[in-house]
Amino acid sequence: MPAPPLEWSDLRVFLAIARTRSLGGAGRRLGQSQPTMGRRLRALEEAVGAKLFQRSSSGFSLTDDGEIMLRHAEVMEAEALAIARELSGRDGSLEGVLRLTCSDWFGRIMLAPVIAEFQRLSPAVVVELLTDARIYSLARREADLVIRIAGFDEPEVIARRLVTIDYGLYAKPGCWLPVAGDGAGCPLVVMDTGFGAMPDVAWLIRTFPKAHIAARSNSRDVQAQLCTLGVGLAVLPIPLGDATAGIEKVELDSDPPSRDNWLGFHRDLRQLPRLRAFVDLLIARLSSR
Repeated sequence: MPAPPLEWSDLRVFLAIARTRSLGGAGRRLGQSQPTMGRRLRALEEAVGAKLFQRSSSGFSLTDDGEIMLRHAEVMEAEALAIARELSGRDGSLEGVLRLTCSDWFGRIMLAPVIAEFQRLSPAVVVELLTDARIYSLARREADLVIRIAGFDEPEVIARRLVTIDYGLYAKPGCWLPVAGDGAGCPLVVMDTGFGAMPDVAWLIRTFPKAHIAARSNSRDVQAQLCTLGVGLAVLPIPLGDATAGIEKVELDSDPPSRDNWLGFHRDLRQLPRLRAFVDLLIARLSSR
């Protein structure tokens, strides 16, 4: 008796477990419970007659059969997503969901006013803005539009520079008077160690070699809040620093390096009206800054 055909929904479960290495992570990604993920994985393994994952204390790892399944499942996923993207791109209506992702502060300070204006102009479009640290995939349609400080080198992504953001050194008034080339006694609030290679971190260390690090965070919003609470000096994007009450820009002979912000979207969505309309408005409002 031939084996029953595989369902694409079961392969989505398999891919989610392979990528998150846990049933809980897969469930959160697909919006289902951990027990449901476990039941569906067991059913899939029974259907194919093979064990796909090795369970251990460090998570789920692929078996040899799982590696074979992964290669074919990713090809199927790419084709399914290509169909969805191309059909979405042919939709001529200004309605539906538009999913964007960017950093926390950029979303709050730079994008929120544009989203508000866009919603007034196109009330049938629901904009979802995601600002967590996860890298969202354009190919897998996890996001329709990505805004980030790193450029795009994927051949399927249409990208352009959106805006250059200047940065400055901020402090709580009356706390410290840092002297360039010294910085003794000055505490610093910097990016976490995973972002230690960012230009503003190097600028801080070079400009204030005798200062000490008091706190780290991968969130610019958190850095700004720590600065207002007197934890230390912080390099912040000027739009964020100027909008944060209780801190002021420290005037020095040189400022931290500016950063370009890029936008990117999948080429299959280039004709999607709601994406084009939002990108046009975004460029109009931010590129002139």
